Amino acid sequence: MNPPLLTIASGNKSKVSEISEMLDVLSLRVQKQPEHLNVEETGNTYFENAFLKAKAAALETKTWALADDSGLEVDFLDGRPGIYSARYAKNNAEKIKKLINELSNSPYRSARFISCMVLCDPSGNLVKDATGICWGEILRTPKYPNGEFESIFWVKEANSVYGELSQSQLSKLGSRGKAAKIMSPYLKKEIGIN
Repeated sequence: MNPPLLTIASGNKSKVSEISEMLDVLSLRVQKQPEHLNVEETGNTYFENAFLKAKAAALETKTWALADDSGLEVDFLDGRPGIYSARYAKNNAEKIKKLINELSNSPYRSARFISCMVLCDPSGNLVKDATGICWGEILRTPKYPNGEFESIFWVKEANSVYGELSQSQLSKLGSRGKAAKIMSPYLKKEIGIN
């Protein structure tokens, strides 16, 4: 008997790969969403955006679907960029430059990565949502070139930036890893994995 099929509602290959590895302990077949599926993130929260994506992928593929919406929230900036992290500037270099400029010389650099995961059944119904948070602070300069926010987000417990965390550290400390850990028992129960 084939293991159940789960669609990761994302076109981002690295995100699909990261979530797949986190769920690797489960007996699942995982696929990314169809290439043509492009869901506009019109929600006002991580949950709303993740639900829009999971529902669309479930209805399109007639499979269980898991979506994630994530963002970086900086305390000094009243939680910005938040759900607009992906659209904060036109490219990664501009995003980092804008964030560092907005923080200026502020000593208050605490921040968090937040990930909300949503699981939908093959009919697009919401089954479970889970949120993971990784706490850290924003560096004054990127730790490495050509990175994303992960290159300036320092995770104290790991003594490194988010972008340099190993897969096992991402599963334990990362926001997606924490959300996936909460979601795993529900995947087992709802999808019927032994």
